[in-house]
Amino acid sequence: MAAHPQVQPAARADFDRAVNQMRAGNALEAELGFKQLALQYPQFAAPLVNLAILQRKAAHLDQAEETLQSAVAHEPGSAVAWSELGATQRMRGEFKDAATSYERAIAADAHYAPAWRNLGVLSDLYLADPGRALTAFEQYQQLTGEDKPVSGWIAELRQRLGVPPLKRPAPAAPANGNPGEAAPTAAPGAPASEPRAAPEPQSQPAPSDNVASGAGGGSASRAGG
Repeated sequence: MAAHPQVQPAARADFDRAVNQMRAGNALEAELGFKQLALQYPQFAAPLVNLAILQRKAAHLDQAEETLQSAVAHEPGSAVAWSELGATQRMRGEFKDAATSYERAIAADAHYAPAWRNLGVLSDLYLADPGRALTAFEQYQQLTGEDKPVSGWIAELRQRLGVPPLKRPAPAAPANGNPGEAAPTAAPGAPASEPRAAPEPQSQPAPSDNVASGAGGGSASRAGG
């Protein structure tokens, strides 16, 4: 994981105020606050990430991408900035660039789970690369422990690629010593998984700690990206 610049108390307080404005729906005040923070503390990606989220919500995707390019230039170790850049590039139809940005996010922090999920959906839905999608979803599941719908996506990709399904542990015997019942199987012809919706970017403001860490909001609503 890449090292991040240390935060100053004044920067944290200013960032908190801008985030509160963002959460309250005061977009103009929040935008001004993040712009001022970016000028005062250019070593931090988080103000620019949040500024880009505001620009993206206003449908200014070109401005958002430019802002995020600046964010990763100032703090190349910010996995969230790279992931948000990938999400914006995906929205603009720049799918190969988006994949590169997600991979840069993973290189910055291999434990940043949203980047793996975003890369998986992008690879499957937009780049026709089920092998990379499977690897990304399995890594995401390993990091988060999330079951549905990711387990279904993994099962469907394994079936499509001809990869044997993951072996599940045998059910534990109940207290009376009788063997546990086997899990029911899907009916013949039933779909192997829930369909994957198009990935959506993050939309939550980064918490105040992220002025120092460069981290942003949580994972995307469905698959990220």
